[in-house]
Amino acid sequence: MLPVCGRASLRSRLCSSELFRTTSMSPYTPLGGLRPIHNGVKASSKDVDVVIVGGGHAGCEAAAASARRGASTLLVTPRPEASIGEMSCNPSIGGLAKGTLVREVDALDGLMGKAADAAGIQFRMLNASKGPAVRGPRAQMDRKLYKQHMQQLLAAVPGLEVVDGAVTNVLLKANATTSKVIAGVMLASGEHITCKSVVITTGTFLRGVVHVGSKTKAAGRMPSSDSENRSDRTAEASTSSSAARLTDKADAVAAAAAGTLAQTLSDAGFSLGRLKTGTPPRLAADTIDFSQLEHQPGDRNPLPFSFMHMGGPGWRPESRQVSCFGTRTTAATETWVNVCVASGRGAKFGIDMLGVTQGGCIEPRYCPSLETKFRRFPNRTHHVWLEPEGLDSNVIYPNGISNSMEEEDQMQMLKTIPGLQESVMLVPAYAVEYDYVDPRELQATLETKRIQGLYLAGQINGTTGYEEAAAQGLVAGANAAVPEEPLIISRSEGYTGVLLDDLINRGTAEPYRMLSARAEFRLSLRPDNADCRLTPLGIQLGLVQPQRAATFTAR
Repeated sequence: MLPVCGRASLRSRLCSSELFRTTSMSPYTPLGGLRPIHNGVKASSKDVDVVIVGGGHAGCEAAAASARRGASTLLVTPRPEASIGEMSCNPSIGGLAKGTLVREVDALDGLMGKAADAAGIQFRMLNASKGPAVRGPRAQMDRKLYKQHMQQLLAAVPGLEVVDGAVTNVLLKANATTSKVIAGVMLASGEHITCKSVVITTGTFLRGVVHVGSKTKAAGRMPSSDSENRSDRTAEASTSSSAARLTDKADAVAAAAAGTLAQTLSDAGFSLGRLKTGTPPRLAADTIDFSQLEHQPGDRNPLPFSFMHMGGPGWRPESRQVSCFGTRTTAATETWVNVCVASGRGAKFGIDMLGVTQGGCIEPRYCPSLETKFRRFPNRTHHVWLEPEGLDSNVIYPNGISNSMEEEDQMQMLKTIPGLQESVMLVPAYAVEYDYVDPRELQATLETKRIQGLYLAGQINGTTGYEEAAAQGLVAGANAAVPEEPLIISRSEGYTGVLLDDLINRGTAEPYRMLSARAEFRLSLRPDNADCRLTPLGIQLGLVQPQRAATFTAR
């Protein structure tokens, strides 16, 4: 069960028979570890309306949306200057259906589209030769720039403050109608923050386990410092590696806290499942033979994500634009991967890992591992897209070869792919398995049915992808701020509505990815009309700020 106020250990409180009694909250005291995003933000010395747990894509949008609706909002995340805006997997935003979600988030005055426009180093409209309903805006990101711009956007949001910390438990009180109502959160330090609503956005950190072949580690993602240290051969190497080490420390704190939080949710009666995701190895760009690769430039006349950048003609990206490159796996790749799988080498999932005995974990159907691709589609080759991770980075993200093979087997596998035969692997591919809450535990507002004032958003609800997380975060944050005037988006109004309706009514047994095929109204739910569909609703609910409202009216 969830603990009410008090500083006793979780283990002792789980044995208590008075867990859900009404209690009076201890006074809020300023947290010694409070760290604003920039020095202009002052620490809060009073209770807040909404606490956001986690600073990923869902957490950023939730925090900003809550504050835009007038709620005093606190975003709690370890080492915020390192963790907020971190792109854990692929260095890109948007895509088919996903790009529509980004436009919808932007139409409701969200942050992702604006950050992507500022940090984009290649813009492309996917399916440009087809009808507008199935086109997908997509952009390659500079990881460092995206993080920088997301933090700047958050720092500019009035009413939003940031705490350097980790939430381990939620605190409860009782009222006349229910025995489970949010009263606040407890930090790993033992300190309390009182609030009316909590939005949990823990991503893959909820009892997360990273697998690199047969090696495992309790974490939500792989540390980034190895790739930074090995690849950065410039004068800024020490600064880059220092920033990466900060992120790694933040991840370690988040993993420990999220493990406790997962147990808290389980003890409260929430139905938990186990999912898996993965990421490819990172390669050194200067060891790749680009002469063997297919050149893929960006669009000659790129289009932005944000409607705020569409008011006048001739928009151009702020950052220098680069190309991506393509190659394919070969028959030798398939042979080698199958040999490794048949020998039993590589990761093993869901076998009593950290007490999880639900029978294993399930990976994304639409973004499968290399091992799964060759099993499902034998005797075929598969695309591998080589994506730069930044303008000043030597790291290449080879999209399409996610796997959890042994490190030495991965290096041998790379030798079978044209252009990558001599490439240096900076960080091996890895898989992550993690807990998620059955999204049928949620209402359409993303508030949980079991606990009033508790909201969940992002991968904790069984989804996969930055864009799906951002859309959920915006909805959860907006509703946590003003629950009596909820933001509800129907299936006929947006892809966000399709996403939420599918989750809360059908649930998911695999990582849920947004697809245009899921939207029966997709002919009218185009990326180019997201503002016409949703901005008036945002204005009505006080979610859209005056500048955007004026821009929308002018368009």
